[in-house]
Amino acid sequence: MIVTLALALMTGAAALAVLLPLSRKRAEDAPSAADADAVFYASQIADIERDIGRGLVDPAEAENARVEAARRLLAARRRAAPDAAMADGTFRRRVAAIIVLVGVPLVSLPLYLAVGRPDMPAQPLAARQQEAPEDMEFAQALAKIEKHLAANPDDGRGWEVVSPFYMQMGRFPDAVRGYSTAIRTLGETAQRLENLGEAQVAAADGIVTADARTVIERALAKDATLVKARFYRALAAEQDGRREAAVAYYSELLKDLPATIPLTSRIAETITRLGGTPPAAKGVPEGGAAIAALPEAQRQEAIRGMVEALDTRLGKDSTDIEGWLRLVRSYAVLNEPAKARDAYARGLSALAGDAAARGRLEALGRELGIGGS
Repeated sequence: MIVTLALALMTGAAALAVLLPLSRKRAEDAPSAADADAVFYASQIADIERDIGRGLVDPAEAENARVEAARRLLAARRRAAPDAAMADGTFRRRVAAIIVLVGVPLVSLPLYLAVGRPDMPAQPLAARQQEAPEDMEFAQALAKIEKHLAANPDDGRGWEVVSPFYMQMGRFPDAVRGYSTAIRTLGETAQRLENLGEAQVAAADGIVTADARTVIERALAKDATLVKARFYRALAAEQDGRREAAVAYYSELLKDLPATIPLTSRIAETITRLGGTPPAAKGVPEGGAAIAALPEAQRQEAIRGMVEALDTRLGKDSTDIEGWLRLVRSYAVLNEPAKARDAYARGLSALAGDAAARGRLEALGRELGIGGS
């Protein structure tokens, strides 16, 4: 109701603003000096006629005066008579007034009802300028880097910095170009080769091309533990139809992965689909092969149950170093740092008399970032 009333008031104000100038009487509509002259000369001619009738003036002079007055009367009437355009002015103003009073509401109201959004909140300019400042800052930073790289195309460090962002944005060909330039200018490393191979696979819509395979093999030759490179090597074997090799590659990788990351379940499902049996993933207690093949929610629940059982057992047999190591690592991969630190502290206390066991647990604590330096 408030919106409708406000809309009506604004429409009325707009119409009034147009009608006010049209309603004012223009100067040409008022009696002019030419009209007064015409009346004067007509009266003068009448006076001359009366004087002639009374014999007060000479007929010849009277005739000259009458002719001159008549001439001036005609001139005054011509000046007083409006031209065609001026005579038409009043009619045009009336037409304009009708259009404003009728046409504007008829057009504006249905149009607003059709496309207007009175329910939308106000958004001042300042608020729009402050919208998504992180996105604006990222876009500005990226634009600066790209401008720098356009002027310095051999800046390998710059390409190495910007290429991961290209991957996140889905600009895979740009990422391939960036990683290739970084390798050309800075030299090959296992990590750079792995990133280039990943970008090449992404640019090919998930197909491990011949170029990508070559790059991945070069990366693994430098570091055989690279997770992404090992995964794409297994994927290449799968895409080639070499099932046994693919299962072997996937299984080797799965053994080294924490059980809770999404890639673990994907690899386990792939191994099952290819006819293999998924092995236990890293950090999973006994029975992990069966757990790894479970759906995500069930797998998490099963893992937590087994970790809690292990924690209960260590309360009874506190000298089992392998159990403490497994417990601390399990809490870490379950993303429960508080429980991991608590288990670490309890393990150190329980193993106080075994320096070698304490040393192994302390090394794990440093690896996970929960122990001392």
